[in-house]
Amino acid sequence: MPFVDFNSKKKVKIWEGITGALAHSDQMTFGHFHIDSGTVLPEHKHFHEQWSHVIEGELLFNIAGEELLLTAGMTAYIPSNVPHSAKALSACKVIDCFTPVRQDFAELERDNE
Repeated sequence: MPFVDFNSKKKVKIWEGITGALAHSDQMTFGHFHIDSGTVLPEHKHFHEQWSHVIEGELLFNIAGEELLLTAGMTAYIPSNVPHSAKALSACKVIDCFTPVRQDFAELERDNE
């Protein structure tokens, strides 16, 4: 799997207001996500490290109480088990990378086949 066409991959619902296409290697999960304007991602945490890169839109991100408005070209790094939340102030396109693999996302894909 050296190449992935996210344009042709099936989209899955990750959370209310968040859909996207995913790819998984042995070590990481990589996703292209669309977040609807007004979507609130409640505070949560997971053992995965996460990088979130905004391609389009405005995403108000909170990581362990530190808040910043991310716009196109900006990235957030969330260490393992750190509480974080977000609110889409507009429709957003985001690329997320997780390590290790998000097995829960892989299961969502299998459930939606």
